[in-house]
Amino acid sequence: MNSEAAVGNLLEEAKGIIGDQQAGIRDGIVKSIYDTSENITKDVVSYTSVHRVDWDRKIDNIITSPIWGFPIMFGLLAVVFWITIAGANYPSEFLATQLFWVQGRLTELFLALSAPEWLHGFLVLGVYTALAWVVSVMLPPMAIFFPLFTLLEDAGYLPRVAFNLDRFFKKAGAHGKQALTMSMGFGCNAAGVIACRIIESPRERLIATLTNTFVPCNGRFPTIIALASLFIAGSVSVTLGSFIATLGVAGLVVFGIAVTLFVSWLLSKTLLKGEPSSFTLELPPYRKPQVGQVLVRSVIDRTIFVLSRAVVIAAPAGGLVWIMANTTIGDSTILAAAANWLDPFAGLMGLDGFILMAFILGLPANEIVFPILIMSYVSGGTLVQMESLADLRHLLIDQHGWTWLTGLCTVIFALCHWPCGTTLFTIQREQKNWRWTLLAAIIPASIGVIICITITTLARALNLV
Repeated sequence: MNSEAAVGNLLEEAKGIIGDQQAGIRDGIVKSIYDTSENITKDVVSYTSVHRVDWDRKIDNIITSPIWGFPIMFGLLAVVFWITIAGANYPSEFLATQLFWVQGRLTELFLALSAPEWLHGFLVLGVYTALAWVVSVMLPPMAIFFPLFTLLEDAGYLPRVAFNLDRFFKKAGAHGKQALTMSMGFGCNAAGVIACRIIESPRERLIATLTNTFVPCNGRFPTIIALASLFIAGSVSVTLGSFIATLGVAGLVVFGIAVTLFVSWLLSKTLLKGEPSSFTLELPPYRKPQVGQVLVRSVIDRTIFVLSRAVVIAAPAGGLVWIMANTTIGDSTILAAAANWLDPFAGLMGLDGFILMAFILGLPANEIVFPILIMSYVSGGTLVQMESLADLRHLLIDQHGWTWLTGLCTVIFALCHWPCGTTLFTIQREQKNWRWTLLAAIIPASIGVIICITITTLARALNLV
């Protein structure tokens, strides 16, 4: 019996040692397999050129190095955002001009038909104008961002991003593939949620799903870019404006990634406890992107798919906003009354009631948050567009008293708040559980509220505003 007890103790001790070093043992086994395969390859494969250079490995030694990997990632991210920001301006302006010209013709048609004013307001000034805003604001950035993102994916760079971020997600108790699903969220958080299917572990898939909204999607970029241009780049020359705005947006994205890691770690220690699973990421060879296929895939599978969903959701939202902005109870419209009711809590966050109301009404589609806010401020009962950044500055700063704190907290809350209706619908469809869908809305909103209240409290305590 004593010998059996001794053997049992030794087995338990061995299990403990193996458990502590499980990841290292697994990595050692995988490394041994690849080293053996490489040695076999050297023995059986010959090259016609004795001076052949393994460019893939040389490039990877730089791109995946601890020193250069992350600066290169940030640089590429900034370049993609700069091209998206700079390139989307003129197409957005052109689309807005054409679509709002059509709105004018629709108004003339309703007048010619002697249609009721409420019908014209609801259909044209509400539904159509919301659709025009979504298409003009969302389509150009997506048409630029998605092909660029797909080109990086097709060239083989995204697996290197996952490789660089793997150890951070593993330390956060999540899966390294979450880096890929997070990257998909830059285009659309709903697409990022669907991409979570590549994670085999249900626990880690759920962590990736619940935290995907912390990276800004195309619907939130217009608000973030406009405020970055106004409060960050507005004080410098026009030449440097887009460059400074790009750095501000890229910095905010890095902040979103940091929040993603923190919340992933928090979930892995509380609601979703468990050991992170390992995976072997075989880096594919670099290849020349198939530009034609990339354009077709990014435009049809991503741009049109996401835009069609946004349009379907934005149409009824525009009608609802028009009704709230044009229905009077007492001396105030429903929209203004609701904003005034929210104002005390919004003030704690460095916002005002109209800003918070715009986020609430923008639940169906993030693209309409900023247009709703502008409409609420001008009290015109319709979604309007600003002709220039100077008009926007006059409206927000001069007329409604925005400060740098208001701009900062609005941008932070644009990054950290509930997902849009499309994303929540996708989460429910993927998880088939209303509890996790509800948490997917509560978690980011709670984080955003806490951060905004903290920043506002510190700024006021230090008399910075």
